[in-house]
Amino acid sequence: MNKTLKIYIAILVLIIVGIIFLDANRPKPINWTPTYAVQDKIPFGMYVLDKEMKHLFPGEKIERFGTTPYEYFLDKYNYEDSTYTVKGNVLIISETNQLDKSSLDELIWFTQHGNSVFLSMKDFPQALQDSLGFEFSNQFYMGDSMHFTLTDKALKGKKYVFEKGYSLSYFNKIDTLTTTVLGHQEMDTVKNVNFIKVPYGRGHFYLHTQPAAFSNYYLLKKNNPEYAANLLSYIPKGNLFWQAKSYSDDNISGSPMRYILSQPALKWAWYLSLIALFVFMIFNAKRRQRIIPVKVPLQNTTVDFTKTIGNLYLQEGNHHTIIDKKIIYFLEKIRTDYLIDTFNLDETFVNRLHQKTGKDKTDIENVVRLIKRHRNHLDSSEKDVIEISKAIEKIAQK
Repeated sequence: MNKTLKIYIAILVLIIVGIIFLDANRPKPINWTPTYAVQDKIPFGMYVLDKEMKHLFPGEKIERFGTTPYEYFLDKYNYEDSTYTVKGNVLIISETNQLDKSSLDELIWFTQHGNSVFLSMKDFPQALQDSLGFEFSNQFYMGDSMHFTLTDKALKGKKYVFEKGYSLSYFNKIDTLTTTVLGHQEMDTVKNVNFIKVPYGRGHFYLHTQPAAFSNYYLLKKNNPEYAANLLSYIPKGNLFWQAKSYSDDNISGSPMRYILSQPALKWAWYLSLIALFVFMIFNAKRRQRIIPVKVPLQNTTVDFTKTIGNLYLQEGNHHTIIDKKIIYFLEKIRTDYLIDTFNLDETFVNRLHQKTGKDKTDIENVVRLIKRHRNHLDSSEKDVIEISKAIEKIAQK
């Protein structure tokens, strides 16, 4: 290893050490992404809720699933008597509506059989709005905070304040004959409905527009955990089927590098190692690789030779020989490409060539006729050359 390469490596090592030192000492930025995933400890993850679920639903069976509701309940439906083999409540908390049509139909059908579905998200599928007779809208003004209240008599007068991540969505139209208002949101003295209960079949839908209430940020702040607990208390007793993101195999990478890439320090160390290896390979290859000689490709003179011979026959006016050569070349191509015997140009030959090439049978018969006519004549004209050339081209071209 020469002196120059040692200097490059030393500089690279110093750069790596410097980057690692700066990265280790700088404050880690807060990730405000609303993932609502139970493994995330970021502000808008649901790690805290996942740990507290057994206390919020004491004695109840909680089943977490990461697939779509349709996939989860597919094998829990009995097609013989059109009933479900399980009963209980579905809980889905998400930043936005992620329900596909099949899953929404499954939830509606599950509710109709006497179960309940609790949805907390900032928007709802249009099909669900049509089925339950409600509409939602967004407030077009902003404030520093939003206040939440519940309509239960025991909870009246209690306000819960949110400063970040809250939704501007609210229910602006409901069926007052069937729908029960369970909660409100208030901003700048404007009060709107944000939590409703809607009957469907023998069950109920609980719709809530503020998923941030169940996030780590608010479950660890002031009296907001009480708000989340009160919201979930409306869910009837029974088994709870919770769609939790981290329980989906799709969210877990199967790569052996998963842990390294999930840790910022290890991830940057890995990337810098790859960069260092790449730089080393460049400098090493530059000094060791010998010059590659330029090889001039051989020139294909077959076409030129053919043109020369063709021009020679044409200048001599030997049209009969030109046709002979064309026929010889054509029949050789038939034997080589299609493995067809060309000794007898009869009906069998025509049929086999037609089957293997897919060419029009009339064109093939025309070529055979011209070849036979040529063989029976001792002289040919330029017109004959043109005629048989065109006929052969129709068959020979791919």
